[in-house]
Amino acid sequence: MIRYIIRRLLGALLVVFVISIATFGIYFIAPKVTGSDPSYLYVGRHGSPAQVEAVRHAFGLDQPVIKQYWTYMTGIFKGRTFTDGVSTEYCGPPCLGYSFQYQDSVTALIKDRFPVTLSLSIGASIMWLVGGVAVGIISALKRGTLIDRASMVIALAGVSLPVYFTGLLLLSIFTYGPPALRWFPNAGQGYIPFTQDPWGWFTSLMLPWISLAFLFAALYARLTRASMLETMGEDYIRTARAKGLRSRTVVGKHALRAALTPIVTIFGLDLAGLLGGAILTEYTFSLQGLGKLSIDAIAKQDLPVIMGVVIVGALLLVVANIVVDVLYAVIDPRVRYS
Repeated sequence: MIRYIIRRLLGALLVVFVISIATFGIYFIAPKVTGSDPSYLYVGRHGSPAQVEAVRHAFGLDQPVIKQYWTYMTGIFKGRTFTDGVSTEYCGPPCLGYSFQYQDSVTALIKDRFPVTLSLSIGASIMWLVGGVAVGIISALKRGTLIDRASMVIALAGVSLPVYFTGLLLLSIFTYGPPALRWFPNAGQGYIPFTQDPWGWFTSLMLPWISLAFLFAALYARLTRASMLETMGEDYIRTARAKGLRSRTVVGKHALRAALTPIVTIFGLDLAGLLGGAILTEYTFSLQGLGKLSIDAIAKQDLPVIMGVVIVGALLLVVANIVVDVLYAVIDPRVRYS
């Protein structure tokens, strides 16, 4: 097991290294193709050539690409100092670059926006995991009944309806609707920190949680139902029933543990993907998270921010893959690592 984890960690480091090279290559090549030179983003389009050249030299943009990449990578581990010739700012490790639009370090921007995305992702993931798995189990156990058909119709609607439609519908009913239904007046008004107002934090995120969880819960319900139906037909399940075990034990201890393996796989990847930014949900509910930050960075051609968000998202996905692989052996006793 330890040897397997070490191999996966080494593989993960290689993946992150390749992604960093690819994103940095895009960062180095894109300005030449699109004309979005970061120096102009800092001094403005009407800056003089001398100002542009001074900024390029101050930030090391006139250095060879290999040296720029080495400076960028060492800054992640050791920190980095940025200066425009007038003011100086130190970016402590991990330093992911400097935003020419916000005139702030990318690390500080991500650190400021990450709590919003984290709150949104954790709350929604709990909702869709519990709701989706529960509906899928009930549908599998009540196969062919009215409950099964109704739950699958709702799941199909959840998969079909986009997040922005569900979100706007919920806002129109529970935030801007009749006074009797204005249960979540803070929804759509931005993020309220938990430390500042716990109840306001909860009410401001309830509708984003529901709209995001509705989409994912539908997928999880269908996948859980299919996995449960396949598992319930296995020989060891019939043997457990023949031994006289209670139905609750057969379903909970034997069938569900085996059926949860694919659920754990997609849950880890979905959660890691959302932590990299739930773009549509954040945009719909005016949440200033990583998704909104990345969209604004794309619109402003703020390449260092885009690069930083991509690397953070890739790192989260790689870590999620490792955690999921390790959890396989915990959930399903048939899985063993050599």
